Amino acid sequence: MGAHISNVRPKPDQVLVDIADYVSKYKVKSKEAYDTARYCLLDTLGCGFEALEYPACTKLLGPVVQGTLVPNGAKVPGTQFQLDPIQAAFNIGTMIRWLDFNDTWLAAEWGHPSDNLGGILAVADWLSRNAVATGRKPLTVADVLTAMIKAHEIQGCIALENSFNKVGLDHVVLVKVATTAVVAQMLGLGKDEILNALSLAWVDGQSLRTYRHTPNTGSRKSWAAGDATSRAVRLALISKTGEMGYPSVLSAKTWGFYDVLFKGKQFKFQRKFGSYVMENILFKISFPAEFHAQTAAESAMALFQQMQSLGKTAEDIKKIRIRTHEAAIRIIDKQGPLANPADRDHCIQYMVAVPLLFGRLTAADYEDSVASDPRIDRLRKKIVCVEDKRFTRDYLDPKKRSIANALSVEFKDGTKLKEVVCEYPLGHKRRRKEGMPLLVEKFKTNLARRFPAPRQRAILDLCMDAERLAAMPVNEFVDLFVI
Repeated sequence: MGAHISNVRPKPDQVLVDIADYVSKYKVKSKEAYDTARYCLLDTLGCGFEALEYPACTKLLGPVVQGTLVPNGAKVPGTQFQLDPIQAAFNIGTMIRWLDFNDTWLAAEWGHPSDNLGGILAVADWLSRNAVATGRKPLTVADVLTAMIKAHEIQGCIALENSFNKVGLDHVVLVKVATTAVVAQMLGLGKDEILNALSLAWVDGQSLRTYRHTPNTGSRKSWAAGDATSRAVRLALISKTGEMGYPSVLSAKTWGFYDVLFKGKQFKFQRKFGSYVMENILFKISFPAEFHAQTAAESAMALFQQMQSLGKTAEDIKKIRIRTHEAAIRIIDKQGPLANPADRDHCIQYMVAVPLLFGRLTAADYEDSVASDPRIDRLRKKIVCVEDKRFTRDYLDPKKRSIANALSVEFKDGTKLKEVVCEYPLGHKRRRKEGMPLLVEKFKTNLARRFPAPRQRAILDLCMDAERLAAMPVNEFVDLFVI
């Protein structure tokens, strides 16, 4: 017989307490974090606007029941939809994640902390519209930026030392947890209610990663974060009713998260919650590509330019070697057929072959119309990935956080090009000065996809004025983006 398990209700797991204390008590004072969050807000919305050009994304948007009207509901930027906050969170979260072009965090676990904006913006807008309707003060964009910083921090700090992918779980579990925490605080929940909400987020079964990996890679990876952030809003609202929580959801023997889903291991933490993650977030500026391949694509573009100057084309290539880090090999080193765009943007060989052939890598390059070009697969077969142990160490080093790739090309005539090494992508903190003007240009391009020129100018003028933007009511800010 096993030992008797006490029926005394335990104290909440310390991880839950630390998160609840952080969202309810911590004051963000970092100017760098707020400046970065502002750029992150713009870039994340812009990624959503580009995604609206793809029917595979837009078919999932709108209300669950066609024709549903929600007075004072949350509006979905770039569309005409006004929805309840749960479905609005799904819409916004799905848009911004669809093309794999929003920000990234790489550590023991990977992820995209701006995915949390789906729930944050939907709830902030919904609360603001209802506040205005009843004569109360709405939330401001500064409140959204604060929530973004804290959601980034929760997701990113857990990810630093804890690998969910190694047990087969998808990183969107951290989107659900982070969004639940900040949304619960935005809704005015007390500490006990926030603890209840967090426990409900962890007690969900959690998504498997199978939709991100061969042989099942598919489009759910583009809406999984929308699903997670909307589920978080639902759980926070459930907790607001006074629904109970489960204090040892992580640590309970046999039935808790650690024993059921984390091989009995407890979470480890490298640092306390602050504003580190937002300050060090990785932006995707150049390419809509899985982040472990960003420097590979950048290197391929440099090689393409060299080949052009020598009068050579991809057809002249005999073989290509990619020196890379272990995480890239584990996630995106793929041979064989690629079934869909989601499969292609998680294949490092594809993301190198396209720039070497065409001198570009855009979202459209993952579609069937481009992928059907037989030269891509012929070139993919010539590409071999090998791990560089130093690249792997530097990838995990908190002082470096590199995402290195090195490409070398050998031609059929026996000549070779000097290896091109790129350790830090354009969106890395070490290249902020170089990258931010280009991030703004990316935002301008995406604005032009949805809005007339006068509206584009008004939005840009506002967004480049940090103080005016921060003070703006959320509902007025969102109205600028409504079609």
